[in-house]
Amino acid sequence: MRVATIDNRLCVIRPEGAVDIATVTGGEFPADPAGLMARWDDFRAWAAARAAELEAAPAAEYQSADLDAPVPCPSQIFAIGLNYRDHAAEAGLDLPEGSPVVFAKFSSSVVGPHAEVVLPSDAVDFEAELVVVIGRGGHGISRDEAWDHVAGLTLGQDLSERLVQWRGPSPQFSLGKSYPGFSPVGPVIVTPEEFPDREAIALGCTLNGESMQDGTTADMVFAIDELIEQLSAVATLLPGDLIFTGTPAGIGWTRDPRVTLKAGDRLVTHAEIIGELTTTFTTA
Repeated sequence: MRVATIDNRLCVIRPEGAVDIATVTGGEFPADPAGLMARWDDFRAWAAARAAELEAAPAAEYQSADLDAPVPCPSQIFAIGLNYRDHAAEAGLDLPEGSPVVFAKFSSSVVGPHAEVVLPSDAVDFEAELVVVIGRGGHGISRDEAWDHVAGLTLGQDLSERLVQWRGPSPQFSLGKSYPGFSPVGPVIVTPEEFPDREAIALGCTLNGESMQDGTTADMVFAIDELIEQLSAVATLLPGDLIFTGTPAGIGWTRDPRVTLKAGDRLVTHAEIIGELTTTFTTA
């Protein structure tokens, strides 16, 4: 199942159009993303039991530009650093051992899949990422049960102002990665069963038509189920939370010469099954 937000209403996306969830369920489930995420397990059970009804429901036409961030205001955004072996190698850093590198991004940085982002400086970099959307919250979730807590997967960019990120005496990852528009996500949430191999999902990005990143989640140091186990061992995960799971090799900051984003750039981030999000840039 593919789910997206249009006009702050969650919809099931079919090839022929969008089905408003609140309407097709006769108001049994709320339209707003946060309210529906809080009842995600109930909705999945309803959708499974009424699959024929859902498939037969009228679908409204929409344009890709109509899609908003699938979770517009998540309660928590966790982000994982150095979670791809090839990315750690290009950065000249050791792989994390035992536990992932974790930081937060602030929800005010979330925008949708067709956003124009204002660049705060000439030191902004790109990081294509697979993003986990939590459906069932919890604390102390075991690795064996982790996927039961996943509503689906979407796509994100962890845009990063590198000077702020590395500003001493200790790094400021959360601030450097939370400017307005620095967390584009979308275009849809895809439920886990839609992926032929959810442990090896291809993703990457192009900048002005040139391939920058081209990787697969099979290169992750900590897989999704292990991330959920380790994060929930400390924090209580909430419905609608996002987990940015790390980026493959090819970021701009480690290139020689460095590649940073500038006004007029067009960044297209892609992942198999999920689709694309397009981010353009301007200056104030």
